[in-house]
Amino acid sequence: MSSILSGLKGRAELGVALLLGVAGVVVFLDTNRLAITYSQTDPVGPKTLPYLVSGLLVVCAVLLAINVLRGGQGEAEGGEDVDLTHPADWKTVLPLAGAFIANILLIDWAGWVISGTILFWGSAWALGSRHYVRDGIISVALSVLTFYGFYLGLGIHLPAGVLKGIL
Repeated sequence: MSSILSGLKGRAELGVALLLGVAGVVVFLDTNRLAITYSQTDPVGPKTLPYLVSGLLVVCAVLLAINVLRGGQGEAEGGEDVDLTHPADWKTVLPLAGAFIANILLIDWAGWVISGTILFWGSAWALGSRHYVRDGIISVALSVLTFYGFYLGLGIHLPAGVLKGIL
């Protein structure tokens, strides 16, 4: 087992291949569950494109896995100025993840404007801004603007939560 693992060291692209393959299978299974409720005379129906995407995802996954196992590697970005020997900055990553998780947990109950404000303000704080009042005002403005932008511009109703009837 350890010889297999040592042979796979440095081949993180296999994870990407696995992710592509899983996505292809999920798309295929979801497409199979589509219920077509009308009579269809056209040979190209609503399942054609998802089946095509599913097949292409699986083919790409297999080809990528073969390439990686043959020694292929992704090319590092030349313009990226990141030292990969340094560990992750958990003092930034954890609060940022917390802001996203708070948004997920609060969006249905509190609504987008409140959860979005927490998301925007928490992200600014996690990334190093210490202008609390200014960031709060900007966060509220962004949340309200995106709420109405989605509602008026796209016709998508974001949850209003506790502010239902006010917004």
